[in-house]
Amino acid sequence: MSNDVYQLIAIILYMAAMLFIGWYSFRRTANLTDYMLGGRSLGPAVTALSAGAADMSGWLLMGLPGAIYLHGLGEAWIAVGLTIGAYLNWLLVAPRLRAYTQVSNDSITIPSYLENRLKDKSRLLRIASGIIILVFFTFYVSSGMVAGGKFFLSSFGLNYHAGLLIVSAVVIAYTLFGGFLAVSYTDFVQGLIMFLALLLVPIVGVFITGGIPETTATIREVNPDLLSLVKGVTVVGVISSVAWGLGYFGQPHIIVRFMAIKSVKETKSARRIGIGWMILSLFGAIATALVGIAYYHQNANVELVDAETVFISLGQIIFHPFIAGIMLAAVLAAVMSTISSQLIVTSSALIEDLYKAVIKTDASDKQYVFLGRMAVLVVSLIAMALAWPNKESILKLVSFAWAGFGGAFGPIIILSLYWRKITAAGALWGMVAGAITVGVWGNIKALSDMLYEIVPGFAICLIVTVVVSLLTYRPNKEINKEFSEALDLLEKER
Repeated sequence: MSNDVYQLIAIILYMAAMLFIGWYSFRRTANLTDYMLGGRSLGPAVTALSAGAADMSGWLLMGLPGAIYLHGLGEAWIAVGLTIGAYLNWLLVAPRLRAYTQVSNDSITIPSYLENRLKDKSRLLRIASGIIILVFFTFYVSSGMVAGGKFFLSSFGLNYHAGLLIVSAVVIAYTLFGGFLAVSYTDFVQGLIMFLALLLVPIVGVFITGGIPETTATIREVNPDLLSLVKGVTVVGVISSVAWGLGYFGQPHIIVRFMAIKSVKETKSARRIGIGWMILSLFGAIATALVGIAYYHQNANVELVDAETVFISLGQIIFHPFIAGIMLAAVLAAVMSTISSQLIVTSSALIEDLYKAVIKTDASDKQYVFLGRMAVLVVSLIAMALAWPNKESILKLVSFAWAGFGGAFGPIIILSLYWRKITAAGALWGMVAGAITVGVWGNIKALSDMLYEIVPGFAICLIVTVVVSLLTYRPNKEINKEFSEALDLLEKER
């Protein structure tokens, strides 16, 4: 059999496994809470790895290695910021959000949590949250589809658009039918595949390039600055990269996992598993890029067409075609896990936070689940239309959407969990100000080149939320009671 056939068999087996998990989850989905939040039944390992896989996306196996391959370790500051941000998110947000969403009317989405937490009777906060999720997640889903198209183009020489359609069709199928459980279970499996692949490629690759000393010497021949964390970067550049960590506090597709875990107590185990997975995976992605620099310099006759495919190309060179196929499945896993997570949260925003809030509240659970599935389909088609031209880099699309959520939701989530005086008006104006700041800043090249848009977005959101909350605060017995109940539940379950 040819190499492509072996690799194709591995990819088909992987996709079949994902569809089977979707079918299994479909059998376990009985109502809207099951479809949107898995009945709050996730264990710590599934929660941790599904959050990690949903978080990292094609950026981990394509965007980050590509950036380091081209520009060196100066690009690794993003990984540093993300690790710090993820740890603080697990430590500060996860336990409190799990407790508070249970106490506050058993909220199953971020917009419904904010409405219930702040007792917003106008529904404006929920509607604004839903719209922001819709807008930025459409860009985010689109980035995953671009990665899927690039994957099939670089791996099999398949037409970009055919690859985009294949990835989209499979991920839409298991998300549409299986809902949150399918997304979480597939993300868990995908997280394991990504983890093993990211360790194997650089470990085996470094032997091919002559060991660590020889590999390092080769990279220095290419450009010694590639091994420096500080050469070629500015203080503002480092701040922009590390600031990626701020985004964690406002990513709906990640923090929704905190709401779905079985208990507050299990967030501690999940944190340890999740951060361990993340550190090793990021290290593997960085090492893959460095090994790639050495390999392609030593083998000048072998051409790397697209830097963002260095992981895929090395996997195909190093391993037996079937094992290389599993490596390829790891890239698909990264891409598909994030697309599916974002689709289910977007579906939740459309149905739970916009349709139910604005149009209709008396439909049956069966009708809502059907509408949730239709929402997945509609958002997918729009994202596919955005991804079709293949004009934007994966990292650019991801960075804009990541900043949008971090700037719009991050400060509000933190304040809602730790500050009794935050008000609905403060949260609404802060959210809108943060989202607009990111949208404007991110689309003015001179500004976005100078400083990553999440920094001004997060700062403006925080300042506006605090100032407006102080101006509009009125004591509310129900809010104070729930705040105390959430703290009591937190202590009890810990």
